Amino acid sequence: MMQLLEQLCLLNGTSGREERVRAFILQRLSGKADVTVDPLGNVLAFVKGRQRAKKTVMFTAHMDEVGFIVTYITDEGYLKFSPVGGVDDKVIVGRAVTVGEEDIPGVIGIKAIHLTDKDESGKVPSVDTLYIDIGAKNKAEAESKVHVGDAAYFISDFKHLGTHKIKAKAIDDRFGCAVMLDMIDQGVDYDCWFCFLVQEEVGLRGAGPAAFRVKPDYAVVLEATTAADVAGVKPEDSVCIQGNGAVVSFMDRSTVYNRTLFQHAFRLAADHGIACQSKTTVAGGNDAGAIHKANGGVYTLTVSLPCRYIHSATSVADVRDMVSCRALAPLLLNAYANDTAL
Repeated sequence: MMQLLEQLCLLNGTSGREERVRAFILQRLSGKADVTVDPLGNVLAFVKGRQRAKKTVMFTAHMDEVGFIVTYITDEGYLKFSPVGGVDDKVIVGRAVTVGEEDIPGVIGIKAIHLTDKDESGKVPSVDTLYIDIGAKNKAEAESKVHVGDAAYFISDFKHLGTHKIKAKAIDDRFGCAVMLDMIDQGVDYDCWFCFLVQEEVGLRGAGPAAFRVKPDYAVVLEATTAADVAGVKPEDSVCIQGNGAVVSFMDRSTVYNRTLFQHAFRLAADHGIACQSKTTVAGGNDAGAIHKANGGVYTLTVSLPCRYIHSATSVADVRDMVSCRALAPLLLNAYANDTAL
């Protein structure tokens, strides 16, 4: 699955610009599923299992990543931009990016420190003071390469760190996509919908329409979540710990999860020797926020990968946690398909 994750992370696809990710996934699904692409761009794949399911189960992961969109081109040939999704201003300055369908290289620039006044010095610059420099000499040259509305993406390679870690952009949520594709490749015991969703990072916009179409009884959201297990953070604020396994949420900012499903997931993990942990902080949100309210209500659980430096150019994850998430997913499918979790 690691090679698959690398391929997915290296693809570019911000919210509303998921075309390359979708094309890759559709190619991987060819001949393996009954596939529909809805008007929003969600990929809804029905996969027949070795047995028929008593209940309709939907697994989801979102295809989009955080990034930027070009809003204006100056007379000097610089690109003004806005964030797409929750990108912290602190992680932007000086980053290498690519812009548009032709992957034009650029750098996010700012006025040199030598030219800043006392009030500006030491402050995090706001996005409206930044620009993307693609090396154009003027507006006409810039417009010959990029256009207003083009997306811009962080540049980041995929590397192994130490014994157990990997670093890459877009682990959130190409990891969830990789898990679902691997489940499909390996075959599933019960019929299941696998939904690759759009526009999660800008307000869970693909999830509701997908759930409306599938009408699941149960949904499992495969995600990446903040791991703040770094220097200077109190243990109670770490959210989750890398190396401690899959993260099962009891609450986040968009969902209060069904307590019985939450407890069942931990029992299931313990019975099969799978490392599992809960969040220690109510933080973030994901497509569960839209799915659990669809069609009169859906039993929903989120299983997440602990991810450091999320929503930045380079995130870090632990391979051992990936293994735990991948092992737990089919067990949840089997339980939900048979309606034995509640």
